[in-house]
Amino acid sequence: MRQFWHRLKSGDWLTLERIRAYSLIVLAIGLAAIVIWIGLSKDGVDVNGKPLGTDFSSFYAAGSMALEGNAAAAYDFALHHAREQQIFGPATPYYAWLYPPIFFLIAAPLAWLPYPAAFAVWQFGTLALYLTVIGTILRGVRTDPAVRRNWLLVATAFPAVLVNLGHGQNGFLSAALFGAALLALPRRPLLAGILFAALAYKPQFGIAIPFALLAAGRWRTIVAACLTVAGLIVVTAWLFGIESWSAFLASASVSRKTLLESGAVGFEKLQSAFAIVRLWGGGVTLAYTVQALVSCAVIASIVWCWRSASDEAHKAALLVAGTLLASPHILDYDLVVLAVPIAFLASRGLRMGFRPFEISSSGALWIVPLLTRQAAGFLGLPAGFLAIAAFYVTVLVQARTKKQHEAADFARA
Repeated sequence: MRQFWHRLKSGDWLTLERIRAYSLIVLAIGLAAIVIWIGLSKDGVDVNGKPLGTDFSSFYAAGSMALEGNAAAAYDFALHHAREQQIFGPATPYYAWLYPPIFFLIAAPLAWLPYPAAFAVWQFGTLALYLTVIGTILRGVRTDPAVRRNWLLVATAFPAVLVNLGHGQNGFLSAALFGAALLALPRRPLLAGILFAALAYKPQFGIAIPFALLAAGRWRTIVAACLTVAGLIVVTAWLFGIESWSAFLASASVSRKTLLESGAVGFEKLQSAFAIVRLWGGGVTLAYTVQALVSCAVIASIVWCWRSASDEAHKAALLVAGTLLASPHILDYDLVVLAVPIAFLASRGLRMGFRPFEISSSGALWIVPLLTRQAAGFLGLPAGFLAIAAFYVTVLVQARTKKQHEAADFARA
């Protein structure tokens, strides 16, 4: 048992050979599943009667409505579903459009294209952005031949990537924006603010970020973000009508009750404290209470870290993981953003040495998207949330330890 704990602490169990082997196995299985699924489809509809890309069909249908000058109608569930059925067939199940009008800036241009072309542009375009950002985070260590040969394989084989590909979702875009904003923050604060503001297309990602920026005194970034969000609201109101914003706000409470509180989206797919309580039979009030406690604890610890002298890699990792923990509405495809903290800690660790449990917690974070839905659905085990929480605590402890060591060094001086 002592040897097991030592290896878990040091991370020496995760050798380069194992990293390559795990990545190749996951990638091969994932690609084979995608090829078979596409091969069994007919006219863009899979064997279960769902459009290929599932959730992307929602984006495409909403974008087509925006092109016709009727963006507000996308927030009417019945009208939106009717458009999906018109495009993909009368048996098409409903995929809701829950995004603010900001996302029409992407959905509408894509709807100009035939669906297969739009889907390909969306998936491969955002995948390229994701890989570019991860590669940039690792730029300082890519001179190492082992990193240069393997980083792309590991980033592509990350199981959350395959989950996102299967759903046609926006995890790649979220990861790219989040990672690029954190990369820009130290030297290009205005660009960082613009990139953080672009994440407003997913409002649930905005719970923790403002507190971190305030704690660090990043005033130029905050101003840039606020002005960018205001600009996006004005532009989208002009392009798609102010009524699109009114419809979005009016639909928010219905979406919350239908898709979050009642579990229509599936509690096994959600990766939050709220979902755990509901998955285990708890009521809505208890779920919100537990989520509020988790969110407050996460925000308080992020504020502490971002006010401290912790290094940028640990601050970035803590903010990304904390953003997921602080929100009640995080789905398994959103876990693509976890590639960002893994990359930041890998870059720092390869340059300066890994701290206790960093390798093991990062390894767990890498594999867990493959298991989240099955573990929650069949075993009632919230594996995704637990892995993120364990990673978060590991990073927080290391940040705290660093500060204690610095205080001791100062006292000795």
